[in-house]
Amino acid sequence: MREVRIRDTLSGAVQTLDAGHEVGIYACGPTVYSRIHIGNARPFVVFSLFARFLRSEGYKARLVVNVTDINDKIYAAAARAGEGSAKFAEEMTAAYVEDTDRLGLGRPDAEPKATETVDGIVELIAQLVESGNAYESGGDVYFRVRSFPGYGKLSNRRPEDMDQGEEAGSASLKEERLDFALWKSTKEGEDTSWESPWGPGRPAWHIECSVMAERELGASFAVHGGGSDLVFPHHENEIAQSEAAGRPFAHVWMHNGMVDAAGEKMSKSEGNIFQLSEALDRYGREAVVAYLISGHYRQPLAFGELPMEEAVARVERLRNFFRTQGGRAAGVVSPEQQPGGSGETPPAARLEAFREALADDFNTPRAMAEVFELVGEANREDELPGAVEAVAEMLELVGLGSIAAGQDDADPEAERLLQERQDARAARDFARADAIRDRLAELGYEVRDSAEGPRLVPKS
Repeated sequence: MREVRIRDTLSGAVQTLDAGHEVGIYACGPTVYSRIHIGNARPFVVFSLFARFLRSEGYKARLVVNVTDINDKIYAAAARAGEGSAKFAEEMTAAYVEDTDRLGLGRPDAEPKATETVDGIVELIAQLVESGNAYESGGDVYFRVRSFPGYGKLSNRRPEDMDQGEEAGSASLKEERLDFALWKSTKEGEDTSWESPWGPGRPAWHIECSVMAERELGASFAVHGGGSDLVFPHHENEIAQSEAAGRPFAHVWMHNGMVDAAGEKMSKSEGNIFQLSEALDRYGREAVVAYLISGHYRQPLAFGELPMEEAVARVERLRNFFRTQGGRAAGVVSPEQQPGGSGETPPAARLEAFREALADDFNTPRAMAEVFELVGEANREDELPGAVEAVAEMLELVGLGSIAAGQDDADPEAERLLQERQDARAARDFARADAIRDRLAELGYEVRDSAEGPRLVPKS
């Protein structure tokens, strides 16, 4: 089993995953107050593919991605939409599942919701109150930050320099500005609540993840992931409330960089979002995945027309490789030619380097460089046994296996034009139908008419 190493946000050091136990991965998912944007999709892609890679190496990986469906922002968004908050959250959760399903990466092993975890949340808060780490005030419950000596160790900040933000609760109810809410009493305009020892209310944000992670993965698990914007306060507070209650919590903290639009973090609150569904419609599934793995997961990723068009071009280059190489007889690679064999072939060596790049802090750009090096070598050779198979295996590991399978992800614009051509033919407007065929040819598609109807075929 290959050694897999991840740079840990908490220690700053590279940590090796324990291959002898289940690799539990908990990644923070969306707060469902609107459809997700392409920045929200980055952790979904990163951690889905990381778990896929671990399984391919023989690790027993379990991926958990939560859904926050109780939140101040949901109440506000539901009110603007003129809907009940529970119904609104259900609709946005369904939209999130629909959009991420279109990425073609499958679902996480578990997707717990805050609304399904309230009993465990109340239980953990009660333990923190009993131990003196939390206190009730005006129907709210707050975590007493100075009761936890390690506070600030993840974000490397002094407590005095921290601002808990909008989710922190009411300042007038807190013993200290630093304290953060665990439970919030029902406020005017909120249409859902749950019973608790402190009166009707609902969980604050941070506490849910401590409970859901333990419920799905145990009190101690391998990897906690999420966007780098969650390091403080969300993940800092998770550590405090879990460890104060005697839970060891996560061994390694793995944070992905933000997707930037025009040099600023993409966020719903900033109003500079590009919805995932819109990106999928415009560029196609494979280009979106290729874009999201184009940079190292820990680094920011610039978003815009140019990076997306570059991703489209990379996908098309891979499609062309399989169109040209797929017609050649598949090479048979003997055991001696496999990675480490005495007669190791270039494809086998590239495949080994690809896997080693993913094992080294999940370096997807370095891994994809090996893919394109092999594509170039195969295109220059009359015959390179095993190249097609090696490229196909590599692409499957990074969510692009449909390219090798010949499942072309047609341009949504081309699909729209094809429908317009059908409408024109039905109206016997053959001049327009022919003009649309010519436009499709400019986009790189041939229209093939058959008894089953017309279909788009990418031109070789």
